[in-house]
Amino acid sequence: MTESGRPRRRRRRLAAAGAVVLAWTALTSPVAADERTERSRERTLAVLRADLDRAGDRRLGALVQVRDGRSQWSAAVGDGDRRAGRQPRHPGERFRIGSITKTFVATVLLQLQGEGSVDLDDPVERWLPGLVHGNGNDGSRITLRHLLNHTSGLYGYDRDPVLASQLFTEAFLTHRFTTHTPTELVRTALAHPPHFAPGTGRRYSNTNYVLASLVIERVTGRTYATEIRRRIIEPLQLRSTSLPGTRTRIPGPHARGHSRFFGADPAVPLHDVTELNPSSAGAAGEMISSLTDLTRFSRALLGGRLLPRAELAQMLTPTSAALGPVGGLGMSPSRLSCEVTVWGHDGGIHGWSSLLVSTRDGRTSAAFNYNADSTGSFRALAESVFCP
Repeated sequence: MTESGRPRRRRRRLAAAGAVVLAWTALTSPVAADERTERSRERTLAVLRADLDRAGDRRLGALVQVRDGRSQWSAAVGDGDRRAGRQPRHPGERFRIGSITKTFVATVLLQLQGEGSVDLDDPVERWLPGLVHGNGNDGSRITLRHLLNHTSGLYGYDRDPVLASQLFTEAFLTHRFTTHTPTELVRTALAHPPHFAPGTGRRYSNTNYVLASLVIERVTGRTYATEIRRRIIEPLQLRSTSLPGTRTRIPGPHARGHSRFFGADPAVPLHDVTELNPSSAGAAGEMISSLTDLTRFSRALLGGRLLPRAELAQMLTPTSAALGPVGGLGMSPSRLSCEVTVWGHDGGIHGWSSLLVSTRDGRTSAAFNYNADSTGSFRALAESVFCP
């Protein structure tokens, strides 16, 4: 459910991080990776090892897959399940992708605009009459575009002191299987005044995407999860991707997910939170996927297979820097040190940290995952791939 990952302080050397499972696939011919790819791969693996070192726990591991043109490579570093002894992670595993879910939600809403079913400049009040009101919140002034680019000003429901204490402290271990409905989450947010008037600033808020999912359901008459499955998962054959709803288990092969409740201190014990009810994230971050599915989705999206040209251009139109941190619709740009701009989204949810990032044309795409929250040095990882 987070927008950015931060590196953690160094504590002790992680011995398990030295174990690396590598796979190289040349989709055109079985030739060795060129020097540039080897250099990039070595840098990426070094970043993954350093992140695991800082995390300071032998139960943790990381995954990466890079697709460049018609070739790809993937790697797994470290461990994923210490309950069964040393169990290495594997690039084919499934994991919770957190806020990368937002890119899927934005894609569906943009598809509906391309079909003429909605207009991103429609007010939320048109589709969800009477829901967004009170405490200075006014759905007649907030548009669907404001939701997708986080310029609505709406308070993030997960920042509510009561709910935040249940989600981001050890109290989560008591509340991890609690069901939260989308309407309940929205009402929790609306108990607080907005941060600013719609369109006058930019502040990341998970409330925006819960509302976006409710709009999708009102427009189509089907759940947003159904729309993601029929519009994205099935056409792209994303066989490892799912929307669990209130289901607590990760289907298929997966590592164990560990949490310090998004804290920064490696001295705080890690808790195994693999099984949880992801309804507290909902459309802001509930999905499960894999490296291969994520890079396939990213390449299809940015390559123009999922959206008409006009809607894709809107998705990739940055907000004004004057409004705050720059973003598009469901993904954000990042200008790297080598003057390359990449687009993507990170994702943090209890037990997992992920990143999906691509070039503007989708030709090169990279996905990363750690089986602990708030673990990845995401900018360094992007630099290692796109600035070798």
